[in-house]
This record gives sequence, C-alpha cells and structure tokens, in this order.
Amino acid sequence: MAQGTALPVTDHAAAAPTATPAGLVTPTAAPTPAQRLRLRATWASLSVALVLIVVKFIAWIGTGSVALLSSLVDSLVDFAASLVTFFAVRHASVPADREHRFGHGKAEPLAALGQSAFLVGSAVLLMAEAIRRLVSPEPVTNLPAGIAVMVFSIVVTIGLVAYQRHVVRHTGSLAIGADELHYRGDVVFNLSVIASLAISHSFSVPLLDPLFGAAVGVWIIYSAVKIARLSLTQLMDRELPDAERARVRAIAESHPEVAAVHDIRTRVAGPTAFIQLHIEMDGEMNLMRAHEISDDVEARLQRAFPHAEIIIHEDPAGIDERVTFPARTAAR
Repeated sequence: MAQGTALPVTDHAAAAPTATPAGLVTPTAAPTPAQRLRLRATWASLSVALVLIVVKFIAWIGTGSVALLSSLVDSLVDFAASLVTFFAVRHASVPADREHRFGHGKAEPLAALGQSAFLVGSAVLLMAEAIRRLVSPEPVTNLPAGIAVMVFSIVVTIGLVAYQRHVVRHTGSLAIGADELHYRGDVVFNLSVIASLAISHSFSVPLLDPLFGAAVGVWIIYSAVKIARLSLTQLMDRELPDAERARVRAIAESHPEVAAVHDIRTRVAGPTAFIQLHIEMDGEMNLMRAHEISDDVEARLQRAFPHAEIIIHEDPAGIDERVTFPARTAAR
C-alpha cells in the first residue's frame, strides 16, 4: 500500500454562506465548478455504460462468445458501479451541516469500496460461466459482428477515460478515479477480447474463448482489490504522503516568529484534505500577536494547499506536550 493518500487537487471553494434568523451561518447548496465537473463525469460514465450494455448484449446473442459475455458483464458492473458513484458524488458535494461538521466527502471512498464489491461479484459469475463452457465447449459464431462491437466499445471507452482523467486532474475525486481505473482497463480488456475472438475462430480452438473469460475474471478481482485498497486508505484516515507532510512543516517553520512545529496530523475525506498542527512561539508574546502569527501561517498553508481545511494550535515554545507515535515519517 502507498505510504499515504495523495492530496486532492479540487476546487474546494466553499458555497457562499447565508445567515439564519437565529444568527447561525449555513452554507448554500450552490455547487462549485469542481462539483459540477464531478457530476458531469458521473453522467458521462452512466451514459457510456448503458450504450455499451445494449450493443454488447446484441452482439453476445449473435455470437455466443464467452469473451463477449465477459465484456457484457463488465459493462453491467460498470453501469452499477457508476450509478453508485453518481449518488456518492452528489452526496459528497453536500456542504457540511450540523450533523456532519467535516462534510460528506467520505461518501466517495465508500462508493469506490462498493465498486470493488461489484467487481468481485461479476468476476465470480464470469468464471462460473467460463467453467461451464470449458466442460461443454461451443464454437463462436458471427465473428465480424463481435469484432465490430468491440472496436466500437474501445473508441467510446477511450473518449470516456480521457474525460475522466481530465476530471480527476482537476478535482482529485477518488470515486471518479476508481471509475477511470477500471474503464482504462476496459480498453486493454476489449482489445484482448478481439484477439481472443480472432484466434479462437482462425485456429478452431473453442477452449480458448472460455479460458480467456476465466483469465478476465482473475483480472477483475485484481482491479477490485486495488480499488478497495485506495478506498480504505481514506476511510481509515491515513496520513498524507511524507513529502506533503514535510512541506507543511517547512511552510509553518518558515515564519520568522515560529520557533518549532509539532503534532502534524493529516487526513483526506473525498475531495477535502484536513491538516492540523501545533506551532510554538515566544511564551511572553501577547495573545493578539500570537493570533496574528497563527493567521499568517494558516494563510501560507492555504496558498500551498488551497483545498484543505487547516487547524492550528498555538503553544509557548519549549513546552513538551508532543504526542508520539512509532516512527514512520520524518515529519512528527
């Protein structure tokens, strides 16, 4: 597993606040540009999956190929997973409220974890069908139609992957990233289906088709494990990578009136990172000046990590109240 969770690169601009009659401040529901981008990506993946399900089903009926069936099953899983992602991204975009003061960002890694479960289930069904066809081999028919459908699938999927990668670069969405991961694999997978259809037909090796289907089942399980590990990294509040934590320390200690920094704690929840740290200053300093320095450090960190929630605690220099953990990183 990676040393930490990559910091999201998302437009975390908060929705404009509005005052309630009781004097409380609550965020409006107006989506940010990054939220709109994530939602459009979910609509795109749903649309592509639905189109591919229809054309692959027609092609499978016409060819009887297990390789094509494996591709159809994969598209069915893609649609179900994309549907989960759609609702998760919508929920993650809901502003923080009284019951969820840190927002709803963890809906995204939960959706990605759900995607891994979908993938495992589809792999089991696919491998069962492959075993049945190994016991009772059947020839592949109507080869040109099957290959034409797979070429169409490749072209459409490449377009979707390109768009999803654009969204991930601009939002850091784990849920969209998980979607992009298995759609990217679908491109290679569909190319392999074409090869399987052509070789099986050209050399009259009917066993090759179900063997390929079983191999794809193993590959799907591997993808599911990879997605699950990425999801658990966020759900278990794993620290940011060492380089990011060291950068937090360097920025805070660069202020001339900060004597030291300790107890740096970080985590990621969907599109939002959370950074907490203690800064040490002259104990004789008055509270107003300490507050000004803390605000300055926070502003510097916010410029470096514009999509993070930052909390700073002020300590007199020299007081040893650090929380120690087994060594893992250079930054405490």
